[in-house]
Amino acid sequence: MNFRKVLALVRKEFKKTTREPAILFLTILFPIMLTLAFGLSFGAVGGTQQDTFQIGLINMDNGSSQNWAQSFISNLTSTQVLKVNIYSENHTAQFDLQQGRLKAVLIIPEGFSEACSVLKVSSISTSKWKNVSIPLYLDRGSIIATQAIPPIIQQALSTTVYGPQQNIAVQPIRLDLSMVEVSKQTAFDYMAPGLFAYASIFLTMTVAGSFTGDRENGLLRRISTTPLTATEFMISQVFSNMGLGLIQAIIIFAMAYTVGFRPQVEAGNIIVAFLIMLTFSLCNVGFGLITATIAKSSNAATGIAFIFILPQMFLGTFVGAALSPTAQAIGRLVPSYYVTDAITSLLLRKAHFSSPTVLLDFGIIIASSIMVLAFGILSFKRYGKA
Repeated sequence: MNFRKVLALVRKEFKKTTREPAILFLTILFPIMLTLAFGLSFGAVGGTQQDTFQIGLINMDNGSSQNWAQSFISNLTSTQVLKVNIYSENHTAQFDLQQGRLKAVLIIPEGFSEACSVLKVSSISTSKWKNVSIPLYLDRGSIIATQAIPPIIQQALSTTVYGPQQNIAVQPIRLDLSMVEVSKQTAFDYMAPGLFAYASIFLTMTVAGSFTGDRENGLLRRISTTPLTATEFMISQVFSNMGLGLIQAIIIFAMAYTVGFRPQVEAGNIIVAFLIMLTFSLCNVGFGLITATIAKSSNAATGIAFIFILPQMFLGTFVGAALSPTAQAIGRLVPSYYVTDAITSLLLRKAHFSSPTVLLDFGIIIASSIMVLAFGILSFKRYGKA
């Protein structure tokens, strides 16, 4: 294989990119506009206003003939100010609190129902009361949360024991407040990892348009008459589009950093995130080749490319977090899901790049990219050049 020929074709592809307004827009201007638009819209600049508070709840109470814990949870939920998320493990809830996903964590301790039952029956006989402390962990950095959440929980507790018409301090059952230092993150911080996959997906359209354009103007036919082999031509296309993918990833990271995204991770995590993006670009090159095989013109390629773009965009990027559980489960079928999950683990969850979760995601990305690229090359070489 002659690498001089490969490099010459790579240079040709970059020159064509700089001279084609549509491709130039998708490569450079689109990531800038995309990151700025979502950064300004979802709180990276100017912050956000919060009308409700997300709290985590762990129920350790075994209950009794009257399950006071469930009644307490129902009263908390009915406030419509607290959005209660039930957790089975305390350390998971504490992690989400420290990451800023929750404003508070409440633990209903063992013996809560028994203490409520005794208090209800013997409200005057203080000697029979059973003292119970309800741990409540609050986001130290949120003044609104620390001031608003405890009274709301206290009101729900009073309603549980005495009924909705009473507002009495439940003396033997008290809140035990603890302040937790929380990592402050905006909505944009949670969206930023998905932006990397979101922008890279559009390489499918770029590759499809490039190959169909070359076929329409007769370039592929002329190349076939030269000493250049099909393998050298395909490798040059892969390298040039990997370069475009790397440029997009750098632009998005720079723009996200400009509008406030600050991943507090080691350099290795960032390097691996870029390697994941490079690998994912191979997958999108493959989808582009499949599109070019099917499409008969550049205009048709643009439309057909969205067959591959839309599922990945809505099921595998930051958009997927707002979908139904069924849709999120289906999202595991698209490669972009694992890109977003891996980059989220690396840049947001602060997982080490050698952690099993990251390695599993990366392995799936590598495997799917190789399979899609191989299928795209074979299908285009056999059916797409005509």
